[in-house]
Amino acid sequence: MSSPDPTTPATTTPDPLTPVLTRRWLAPRSWSIDTYERLDGYTSLRTAFAAHPDQLIALVKESGLRGRGGAGFPTGMKWGFIPQDDGSGTGPGAKPKYLVINADEGEPGTCKDIPTMMADPHSLIEGCIVTSYAIRANFCAIYVRGEALHCIRRLRAAVREAKERGYLGRDILGSGFDLEIVVHAGAGAYICGEETALLDSLEGRRGQPRLKPPFPATAGLYACPTVVNNVETIASVPAIVNGGSGWFRSMGREKSPGPKIYSISGHVERPGQYEAPLGITLRELLELAGGMKDGIPLKFWTPGGSSTPMFTADHLDVPLDFEGAAEAGSMLGTTAVQVFNETVSVPWAVMKWTEFYKHESCGKCTPCREGTYWLVQVLQRMVRHEGTATDIDTLLDVCDNILGRSFCALGDGATSPITSGIQYFRQEFLDLIAEQPAEDTVERSPAELSGASA
Repeated sequence: MSSPDPTTPATTTPDPLTPVLTRRWLAPRSWSIDTYERLDGYTSLRTAFAAHPDQLIALVKESGLRGRGGAGFPTGMKWGFIPQDDGSGTGPGAKPKYLVINADEGEPGTCKDIPTMMADPHSLIEGCIVTSYAIRANFCAIYVRGEALHCIRRLRAAVREAKERGYLGRDILGSGFDLEIVVHAGAGAYICGEETALLDSLEGRRGQPRLKPPFPATAGLYACPTVVNNVETIASVPAIVNGGSGWFRSMGREKSPGPKIYSISGHVERPGQYEAPLGITLRELLELAGGMKDGIPLKFWTPGGSSTPMFTADHLDVPLDFEGAAEAGSMLGTTAVQVFNETVSVPWAVMKWTEFYKHESCGKCTPCREGTYWLVQVLQRMVRHEGTATDIDTLLDVCDNILGRSFCALGDGATSPITSGIQYFRQEFLDLIAEQPAEDTVERSPAELSGASA
């Protein structure tokens, strides 16, 4: 498909910190369609409609865009899994196709998708239109966390604006393509961020993960071929269509190209959202965020939320992309960078995270349901300084029985802070083992002492 000439200076020498995803966030009334159109909004649609859907899928594959929801799966490849009708009108490809946007942002420390939808909802809608056209879907559902009421209202208003301007509905811009978008208020559960649990919730059932296979690409929403993508992933698509795959690959690293929004929270001077090319390090992010709060040194941090193994101050220069984080022993996850200084107890932080996972477990599978319960019991006892000499072994044994044995990734994520916390800060856990009763140090008179000796 046609795209801007990748040899032009604008695409070959980009400023590594030039915003792409957040470029409209600070514009007056950035959420309105007038502002969006003024800042190149909806310009990718005509380019997309002039191309064949398969060309769009190929473009996204060439760009190297990977899912921004945590797994990092190649987006174009995911789109290509959708079976298409062979022209006979029968077979799996003859079923309707659906696009579902996972906007159920619930990972502790993650706060990139809701700000995107609040500040720039039309970027998501434009991405939904292009993606739906590429996978031949005529219905799209945006599943937003139920507690994010303002976000839901803003998205629904943006959908109305887009429909009034002719970007949604029947025969969009005379292309012959029809699309309806529904903004759905989610069930308010962490487990609904898992794509198959989200689909069950969207269908009106209790949000619980499904057994895979079959995968959503062949049996997703209403047992039809479905693509489930994260907000940030789909919001990146219009920029790729306008700029081309070469321009997109000029940012980030070879296997993890493009820009990324990093959510920085905790003990930093300026917590917030920072857009940077994939592969930036925490040292560089801390510089952008003003450094450690009050100058207290860094102790530990998470690269992608509490479900990713923690890092320490020794990992300041780890490239924060999918390969770099994995090679260092963690995961990029949702790039929820939680920063903790030396005043924080690691066992206490691990306990609080584990309490969250125990509460949010759907209870469908035994390893996660029972395992998180017992992990919380042991950690709470240890934090009360009532730990036993076998508690660390017990924690690791329970984690081993959860990891890889639970129905979805919630169980795996619940073990990450525990195993990594013990790996890097084992002595802090040992220090919580119950101490023996202290020796009698009460002052006594000489007569009492002589009597005691007698």
